[in-house]
Amino acid sequence: MNQLLCAAYARLAVKSGVNLQEHQTLLITADIETVAFTRLVVEQAYEAGAREVLVTYSDSALERCHYLYQDEETLGEVHNWQIDKQLDYLKKGACCMHIISPHPDALKDCDPKKMAIRSRAMAKAGKEVQDYTLSSKVQWTIVAVPNSEWAAMVFPDQTPAAALNSLWNEIFQCVYIEEGIDPLVTWQKRDELFQQRIAKLNDYAFQRLHFTNSLGTDLMVGLVDHHVWGGGSEVAQNGVRFNPNIPTEEVFSAPHKDKVEGKVVASRPLIYNGNIIRDFHFTFAQGKVVEYDAKEGREVLKEMLAMDESSTSLGEVALVPYDSAISQSGCLFYTTLFDENASCHLALGSAYPSCLEGGTQLSDAELKEKGINVSFIHVDFMFGTADMNVEGETAAGEWVAIFQNGNFVI
Repeated sequence: MNQLLCAAYARLAVKSGVNLQEHQTLLITADIETVAFTRLVVEQAYEAGAREVLVTYSDSALERCHYLYQDEETLGEVHNWQIDKQLDYLKKGACCMHIISPHPDALKDCDPKKMAIRSRAMAKAGKEVQDYTLSSKVQWTIVAVPNSEWAAMVFPDQTPAAALNSLWNEIFQCVYIEEGIDPLVTWQKRDELFQQRIAKLNDYAFQRLHFTNSLGTDLMVGLVDHHVWGGGSEVAQNGVRFNPNIPTEEVFSAPHKDKVEGKVVASRPLIYNGNIIRDFHFTFAQGKVVEYDAKEGREVLKEMLAMDESSTSLGEVALVPYDSAISQSGCLFYTTLFDENASCHLALGSAYPSCLEGGTQLSDAELKEKGINVSFIHVDFMFGTADMNVEGETAAGEWVAIFQNGNFVI
């Protein structure tokens, strides 16, 4: 772990990620393997003027034990204090950071039904907490830190030490951190490019998008009226600009929950609840998944789609050029944070209210009336390829090329 680059990474997470304000509280949820990096973040946060920094650690090995030995009734119980401790700080304006260190197949031998019961219970109980990030009521961000098991999956032909070093180097490149260059300046310049692309897409105000490629994807995605494209940085409801994902290469908007038709074929594996789902596809009719299959992880996929009545509908459509830095790295990272930024992707479940004009001020019922999907889940999956073509239909019925051979042409 290069200490200089790690310190720069921690500073980026604090200053560009959550953009911590003076006297603001920072809530950190971190995987147990990230202790050393988390300490750097805490130090950077206090140096930036944090009022208080609170860290909650998680451990995938302990999580696996819970799924193996707890009964379904216990897994379905969520105590008020587990939610209230977060809400107490969020209501007072705290910002949030998630420091992940993925174990992509940590829960592969656990019962998918048990995991679904727990996920559903936590999502239902934590709906108000989730709204703080989905609606950007406060600043939030996600960053990733390597561990040996994850590194071995990404670089299976290297020694453990070499694989870990390689993964660190790939992460630094993906988040644009290099010695002698201030990453805050780099990210500011990149954000200006994002805003230019977003403005162009918003000007077109496409009614729907048509995706095709050689894998078999032929999908028509209707967009909600008065949709808004996002990408790069966002502005929280408290007026503070922040970057929710480090890294990021996407621009995204909100599909109409009832206006998606056709077939989409995944181009990369999906990691969900500690399981790998490979070689899968969905067929949509009137906005809902009506047929699906997977060569690996089908039962996990089945439980995900059954999470609630809206989990079979889309909540996000995202455009990512094939020549993005993460895609060109050639790595399959086995974690959505990176893989979604190497490929065009969709998300099943909730949409971001910010992708609708005035959406953050609407109730769930009002959002649904506008065509915005509301769900307990938000699960991204990748379908972009080097030969992806995307066209957008304007209000006048004109079709405009957006992507040709995997990259933007507008």
